[in-house]
Amino acid sequence: MELLYLSREDVVSVAPAMEQIIDLLAVAFREKGEGRTEMPPKLDVHPRKDCFIHAMPAVIPALGAAGVKWISGYPSNQERDLPYITGLLILNDPDTGLPVAVMDAAWITAERTGAATALAARYLAREDASILAILGCGVQGRSNLKALRCVRPGLKQLRAYDIHPDRTQSYIQEMSRTYPGLEMIASTSPREAVTGADIIVTAGPILSEPRPSLEASWIKPGAFVCPLDYGSYLKPEVFRKADKFLTDDAAQILSPRSACYFPDMPPLYGDLGEVAAQLKPGRESDTERIVCANLGLAIDDMALGIEVLRRARQAGRGVRLPL
Repeated sequence: MELLYLSREDVVSVAPAMEQIIDLLAVAFREKGEGRTEMPPKLDVHPRKDCFIHAMPAVIPALGAAGVKWISGYPSNQERDLPYITGLLILNDPDTGLPVAVMDAAWITAERTGAATALAARYLAREDASILAILGCGVQGRSNLKALRCVRPGLKQLRAYDIHPDRTQSYIQEMSRTYPGLEMIASTSPREAVTGADIIVTAGPILSEPRPSLEASWIKPGAFVCPLDYGSYLKPEVFRKADKFLTDDAAQILSPRSACYFPDMPPLYGDLGEVAAQLKPGRESDTERIVCANLGLAIDDMALGIEVLRRARQAGRGVRLPL
């Protein structure tokens, strides 16, 4: 018996295009909405303040995917010139339970998170959205822009903000080269970034004691807001005053473990799986303010991971290791 080990280089070399990743997640969320996946809320440990290591198992029978992601997030790593997010994805044979692959999960985490935002935007953002605000100019600031352009090609302006102004400038310079037709604005405050924006993505570090700054009055009618950093940027009033408040997984956001991130949380309208499965409508008017808190799910990782494994086998990539 043996398994296939895929390094980050292996994973990236066989990577599907972002459009295909979004479609893979659409299948996973539709299956979730129909009740055909299994995914307990992630388990976490916290070796250091504001750092986490998560165990994230899931099964998607329709995709033949089963496994677990073991992922860490250490904001302090940036001071050591180390990545914030690192981890491994382990895939098992659904028929035998035997592990069949171990692969780098950092790239998968970045791409599938952007794809999940884009999937939510497909259902919840205005079709004529033209102004995008991204708060947090790291890896997620890059993958979310790439993914959102796939579902909202009419985007004309990007407003970027980061608590570190030098990162904002570096991000703007890089994105200007990557997307030359998109107007780039380096915002000097969260308010400046989000005022008048059609789509707002917050991608700062996840903090156990959030100090949010973004106010509900700054968000215009018709805006779609997707916080990836739990409640780190958004004040509780943003959730309460939304016309619709969704999440990617109700069980996880309602878990007592999430209480510190979402104080005074209002009732949920639904979760993204229900919308993807057409069990609940998404956007119903151009004036709805909609917030979808994407917490990051194991089904995202399994949907992309199983496709990476298929492509790696076809391409002969990776190292076979004995069990």
